[in-house]
Amino acid sequence: MWDDILLEVRDLKKYFYPPRGVFGGSKEVIRAVDGVDLYIRRGETLGLVGESGCGKTTMAKLILGLVKPTSGDVFFEQRNIFKLGKRELRRLRPSMQLIFQDPYGSLNPRMNVKGIIAEGLRFHKLETRKSEEQRVAELLEMVGLKPKDMYRYPHEFSGGQRQRISIARALSVNPKFIIADEPVSALDVSIQAQILNLLMELKETLNLTYLFISHDLMVVKHISDRIAVMHRGKIVETATTWELFQNPSHPYTKMLLTAIPIPDPDIQRPTMSF
Repeated sequence: MWDDILLEVRDLKKYFYPPRGVFGGSKEVIRAVDGVDLYIRRGETLGLVGESGCGKTTMAKLILGLVKPTSGDVFFEQRNIFKLGKRELRRLRPSMQLIFQDPYGSLNPRMNVKGIIAEGLRFHKLETRKSEEQRVAELLEMVGLKPKDMYRYPHEFSGGQRQRISIARALSVNPKFIIADEPVSALDVSIQAQILNLLMELKETLNLTYLFISHDLMVVKHISDRIAVMHRGKIVETATTWELFQNPSHPYTKMLLTAIPIPDPDIQRPTMSF
């Protein structure tokens, strides 16, 4: 089984220590991530769900090595990323990519689409200048846009189209693992399903592995093989998507499920014992 694990997190912690106030007083430690263990198999989508402020985004930054942990380990392909040197970490970066929540704020408005998508190619020296344009065109078609769109600027696109550009940027460096941090929460409901379906298609086509972060259980249900529920910095429950919705075990998970709106008001919500 463990040969099939792409990413493993062991007892991961990230504590923040606010500075003392003017009049002193004790510090209140913020336990953003508090002893998390999880794993993700190759080709799997693990949904990470929880309310805002529970530590999901901090988890993402820790996994990508963007912030240092208080303690704990993150293994990617059995290598501890916290023990890699700068050169080794730089070589690893293309394999682990991030899709941001805000398609409006995550794209540089001064760069055209070609420049945005090709930025990673240039930094990691994955294409020559001659082949760069062809690669950008391929990526745009892959995410449902047209090659000629590479000469346009972010403000000329809708929110859904901008998120497609963000996805193309993440794919440009041929990643194995992608963290999608609330990738549809800023989009209209009518567009959300299109982006989710695109991510699922790309996963199958490119053999990708996802950590899909969201506060919305129904969105996570649509795309995830397994779901981890996070509450106050801890993972309180992990189960297959079917098991979690059919037989949740933790009171917090049950609370999240009872908060899901029912489309038909005449349908009675099943009662759950806490």
